[in-house]
Amino acid sequence: MSGKFRHLTANSTLALVLTALAVLTPFPCRAYNLTGHIEPAAIVSISLHGATSPFETSTVTAADGSFRFARLASGTYTLIVSTAARGSALQTVELTPGTVDAKGRLDLVLKLDPERLEADGGHATGATISATVLTLPVKATKEYDEAQRCLSRRDSACAVSRLKSAVALASRFTAAWNQLGTIAYQTGNYADAEGYFRKALDADPDAFEPLVNLGGVLLNLGRFGEGLDYNRRAVTRRPNDALANSQLGLSYFGQGDLTRAEEFLKTAVRLDPAHFSHPQLTLAELYQRRGDHQAALEQLRDFLARHPDSPQASGVRERIVQLSR
Repeated sequence: MSGKFRHLTANSTLALVLTALAVLTPFPCRAYNLTGHIEPAAIVSISLHGATSPFETSTVTAADGSFRFARLASGTYTLIVSTAARGSALQTVELTPGTVDAKGRLDLVLKLDPERLEADGGHATGATISATVLTLPVKATKEYDEAQRCLSRRDSACAVSRLKSAVALASRFTAAWNQLGTIAYQTGNYADAEGYFRKALDADPDAFEPLVNLGGVLLNLGRFGEGLDYNRRAVTRRPNDALANSQLGLSYFGQGDLTRAEEFLKTAVRLDPAHFSHPQLTLAELYQRRGDHQAALEQLRDFLARHPDSPQASGVRERIVQLSR
């Protein structure tokens, strides 16, 4: 966002938002701790994924529902809580100086709402491997497991090498193709990402992750009409997925349908207010076009409250000053 406020076109706003979605701007280096517990208390699997840069780690909650991830780098993460029978829940977590306490810790209470848990016919949520993996060659799954270890060390080159070995051994390894696409997407290689996500869908047309991910990369490639189709299908499949709703809202916004854009962007904010796609910024632009400066200000202030250290924060503050006059 430019230092001087200016009215943004649909495409320029999308470019800014989608760049934020796909490329991580580094925060000052520091290690943080993420702690919390699940309510109601349960023993469940929790995984932490880099939302905008390649990283992955996982743990299992204690009997009282508590969990801990130590020595995490500054940045934005997706926390995935996976239950064996009821599905999964996702939440964006941002670890920066403005979101942690004086000891560098962020403590969360995650309340599992059964109505918000998403299940998809036994398919993976991104934190787990689909049941079809059980039919894949053992060597391929071992390569996939090694790729996860590489990602836990933030060694994306190592992960890519292992994942390519996995798909060479098993061409229908959907999770491996999807993860290759995710790494390419997060590093700005959108054409490669599109190809990987399409291979993942070819291997398993019912898989959700490559479906919603392909919808995202098509937005970054400026193919809003095509992206609209995939993002609409993703929301139909998982109406409580914040990323799917945000991307569908962006798709409609890119085509000038502000009414439908508002509907899905507001849903994304309700589902995950700190989501890394920053739906508040597009909503603010949408309200400004309508001349509703008060609604735009509310979205911009909400963005700052949730992302105080964002590289976009200074520009957002200037927009607030301009709109407040």
